[in-house]
Amino acid sequence: MLLFTESAPFLLLGMLIAGMINQWIPRTWVEKTLGGKSSIVNAALIGAPLPLCSCSVIPVAMGIRRSGASKASTASFLVATPETGVDSIGITYALMGPIMAMARPIAAITSAIVAGLLVLWFGKPGKATEQEPQAKTTTNCCHKAKVAPSSISEKIQAAFVFGYGQLLRDFMLWFLIGIFFAALVTTIVPVGFLNQYAQGILAMLVVVLISIPMYVCATASTPIAVGLLLSGITPGAALVFMLTGPATNIATLMVIKNELGKRELGLYLVAIVSSALISGLILDALFEQFDWQLQLSHGEHSEMVGVFYQACALVLAGLIAYQLQKMLLPKFANFKSV
Repeated sequence: MLLFTESAPFLLLGMLIAGMINQWIPRTWVEKTLGGKSSIVNAALIGAPLPLCSCSVIPVAMGIRRSGASKASTASFLVATPETGVDSIGITYALMGPIMAMARPIAAITSAIVAGLLVLWFGKPGKATEQEPQAKTTTNCCHKAKVAPSSISEKIQAAFVFGYGQLLRDFMLWFLIGIFFAALVTTIVPVGFLNQYAQGILAMLVVVLISIPMYVCATASTPIAVGLLLSGITPGAALVFMLTGPATNIATLMVIKNELGKRELGLYLVAIVSSALISGLILDALFEQFDWQLQLSHGEHSEMVGVFYQACALVLAGLIAYQLQKMLLPKFANFKSV
């Protein structure tokens, strides 16, 4: 409960910013900017702040590929976008402190550039598939994208609908699971438990094996990483989890195989895993060298700030309850009608 309260204001702010980005940086601009002779670095920098989860990045990546983007730029975009975002950076700052909040996007962008370079240097050359004309309404695996609003008031309204509606629905279940996992670890698992069995690179390899089959977005991976930290893993291993988990779900991997090729899929995985491991080792070395301390949140605030955090937690809980009933009521109605 304390982790939920601690993360609430940052998550609400992150979802609002994500909604604004979604409205003022439309998909068509992303496709146009990254099409043609697009840069690997540009793809990483543009993808990093975008509020797209692991599955909703797929149609955008296919769009930029079929708009003329190279395989390398598409791979770079596919790594940077799900690994970080404005909402996930906010919750990372809330739950882990400024060092981890800075390390996460830096490592994600670096990982994306490495993936792009590997595909550029060792991938097979190939032309993009011709893109079919798009209808005004398209559907992806996470939500339905409607015709873009035109006026400022409509865009503001749409930003709230996206940030506190579609985006929240995309990650809220995994977020709640992550909060529960972190609370469970805090209650049951002794501090330093994992340190008895794995240290350094071995612990990070274990985390990679755990994270690759998981379907978890960047925001929802954060409380899970907090739980792992409380069980005894190092900050570097937690960073490895937050990088590999969101970028390696089965749906994304299948799209890479079909759109870019088998060799590019292998290079994509090599880039993500190797970059995550190197980033984790560097982060652990920096923590040891400069004697940094993690700032894991435990809900300790002054009375005034505590009231603000609690109010934000109530708002977030209300939004989640509202979205849950929107998701469950139609299914319940269909079940009763059978």
